[in-house]
Amino acid sequence: MSTPLYVRQLQLGPMENFVYLAGARDAPEVAVVDPAWDVDAIEQAAKEDGKKIVAAFLSHCHGDHINGLPELLQRHDIPAYAQRDEVDFSSDLRRAGGDALRPLSPGDELEIGPLRAKALHTPGHTPGSCSFLREADRTVIAGDCVLKRVTPNPVISPDPIDPSRRFRSLAEYLVSLARVRSFAPTLVFGGHGEPIHDYEELFNRYLRAINDRQTTVLRLVPKTGATAWEISRLMFPDADNVHKFLAVSEAVAHLDQAHAENKIALEVSDGREIYRQLD
Repeated sequence: MSTPLYVRQLQLGPMENFVYLAGARDAPEVAVVDPAWDVDAIEQAAKEDGKKIVAAFLSHCHGDHINGLPELLQRHDIPAYAQRDEVDFSSDLRRAGGDALRPLSPGDELEIGPLRAKALHTPGHTPGSCSFLREADRTVIAGDCVLKRVTPNPVISPDPIDPSRRFRSLAEYLVSLARVRSFAPTLVFGGHGEPIHDYEELFNRYLRAINDRQTTVLRLVPKTGATAWEISRLMFPDADNVHKFLAVSEAVAHLDQAHAENKIALEVSDGREIYRQLD
């Protein structure tokens, strides 16, 4: 008989992040998943439920998910687990986690008291994004890999194996969505937004949205050629300064995917990547 699961959601910070306390319902030990924004609130929630923080699990390196980690580690002598590719890729994560960081490999088993969870490498949003699976009831805490109301941005990043190349974020993300689907999850907790009870419906909605965006990008690529920046301005003409990087990341992800599938041509001239319609 499997150990009953305890999960407490805490919505914290201006970006409405969800921080999680996760462990066995009838045991005191819990891990904090993505400690950010308000460590006092995290500790208070654990105290209210009679729980003891014994670890931190990190889904990825973005500041809105780890900005509370240094303070949490100052207050608690605990390990902080993150996917090895993310640790290698992100200097921000290495600074935040310091000597407490414990790199994970895909499929590693994590112990939270009597509870067992598996680390799933789910790259796409970042090269080392990680989800945490409780196989007994097929519950997943997915960070920004899976969000109910929006498709996560594939952010421009260097390839973790060859930093001289660009990480092919969209291709990896599609594989990650399929990887999560292979476990037939019954409940998925994301880094923002409500829990997901029907992953199959969301999976198919994501695929439709990605295919629609790919069609839009292909239509915007001219025969005379354009850069990813120029395509992004056509895709998102009203993007403000805060969101221009995300707009370019979205364009690059789809242009890389289209080029890999031989749908467009790519030329490099004077250090500029120019995308063109095929002749």
